Amino acid sequence: MAATSHGEVEARLAACAQAIETTLDELLSPRPLPGEIARPATLLDAMRYAALGGGKRLRPFLVVESARLFDRAGEGVLRIGAALEMVHCYSLVHDDLPAMDDDDLRRGRPTLHRHMDEAAAILAGDSLLTYAFDVIAAPATHPDAAVRADLVLGLARAAGLGGMAGGQMLDLEAEGRYAGGMPLALDAAAVVRLQAMKTGALLAYGAEAGAVAGRASQSQRAALLTYGKALGAAFQVADDILDVEATAEALGKATRKDAGRGKATLVGLLGLDAAKAERDRLAAAAIAALAGFGPEADILRDAARFAAERRS
Repeated sequence: MAATSHGEVEARLAACAQAIETTLDELLSPRPLPGEIARPATLLDAMRYAALGGGKRLRPFLVVESARLFDRAGEGVLRIGAALEMVHCYSLVHDDLPAMDDDDLRRGRPTLHRHMDEAAAILAGDSLLTYAFDVIAAPATHPDAAVRADLVLGLARAAGLGGMAGGQMLDLEAEGRYAGGMPLALDAAAVVRLQAMKTGALLAYGAEAGAVAGRASQSQRAALLTYGKALGAAFQVADDILDVEATAEALGKATRKDAGRGKATLVGLLGLDAAKAERDRLAAAAIAALAGFGPEADILRDAARFAAERRS
């Protein structure tokens, strides 16, 4: 892959991250919404710990930038991005639990169950997931109820049984949790499917959600979904490469976990050089999916390169 300057992508990511941080901060305020009885302070603190102050916010960035292609911006788009980020953060909180990956470090600080306890982590994850659908379903997100319903359906499919949660179960099965303690010998196709569900589904949703909010044509929506799927796959392969090559300090979390747990990755199956070639091929496929868009989509093209070439 040809080298690219990431300056503009990093600047736009940072601006989006700040806007999403502000939106999340407002959504996770102590004030109860109509229909809520109260917001317990301890639970709210746990949710804020999980959702605020960290992460690249790549998923909401994809929402914001894909919506921008259709001249859609503002509070409603940020609410979609914030809801998607809440689902992502819930998944990290639950994945870190002792029953799952049993991690102590996330984004350079103690995981939520270490910072508080497991009960708070479970309830915070549950609440972030539930609240995400509350946010998207509210009229403040989009004036068209049909668009809101489309966004809710897409997020449910991306996050649930046939998406992220299902992918996490496949990952646990691959570790040998349900096969007598022996890791499963997954081939490359099975690893690609697992990763498309566990990691790629939410990233793909981010790219498509902006098109939904912008009332894009079916062909435009399909192109952005294809882009999001390829970017998500490239992102995961890059993550697997970083797990081997990066330091824990650079990533803000433990490294070399996959090999230690017997997880199948494309790095393990193909070797490091071939995995890097596949990462670059996927990034190129993401860029090719945007062929029908003009220079207004350049930031998304650069984002695909950034996702593949990142160092943390």
